[in-house]
Amino acid sequence: MSAPGRVGKIAPSILSADFAELAAEVARVRAQADLLHVDVMDGHFVPNLTIGPPVVEALRRRTDLFLDTHLMVDNPGDLLEAFAKAGSDRCIVHVELGDPRPLFDRMRALGLGVGLVCNPDTPVEAVIDHLAEIDLLLVMSVHPGWGGQAFLPEVLEKVRAARAAVDAAGLPVEIEIDGGISPVTARAAAAAGADILVAGSAIFSAADPAAAARRIREAAWPSS
Repeated sequence: MSAPGRVGKIAPSILSADFAELAAEVARVRAQADLLHVDVMDGHFVPNLTIGPPVVEALRRRTDLFLDTHLMVDNPGDLLEAFAKAGSDRCIVHVELGDPRPLFDRMRALGLGVGLVCNPDTPVEAVIDHLAEIDLLLVMSVHPGWGGQAFLPEVLEKVRAARAAVDAAGLPVEIEIDGGISPVTARAAAAAGADILVAGSAIFSAADPAAAARRIREAAWPSS
């Protein structure tokens, strides 16, 4: 079971939304969305290519939801200012790129929330030392680049380790998990200590996205 008193959040990932109807898609899920997850891919760090600051700027004009922007790019430092101006509330950068501290400093200077992410095959030790410097730790439960992948249950141990470290230090850091989240996997992710569940295809491929998001929430946090 998830920790008593912990209020979980659902973050629909627009990667799986219909981009031709993006504002309408966001409106359909708004009632069950605590924030929006925005996947930015450059075709280099990951093979897929998605969106840039203009889409975030357009989204910002149409929603008041918190925009969590996951930068799956080789050069996140070159893009932080553009995403801040476009309306991102937080940017999430990959620990696999090297020492993230200069990026943290840049995000703080731009008024962005600071997020750090690790891939499934990256040991949790790579991010533990940075917990006191960030607002959010994202644990990938699929290999980044494409939506619709199967959940990798072995990453739950990483979530548990991060949860224990955050709680032991009394840090105000949220733990997010992304990849293969559905009503089936949501409960295990929440029980391991995740505060925020990112879901894309499980929400936007449903006939009623808001109802799909609600089912994930109820599976993860039955008493909330």
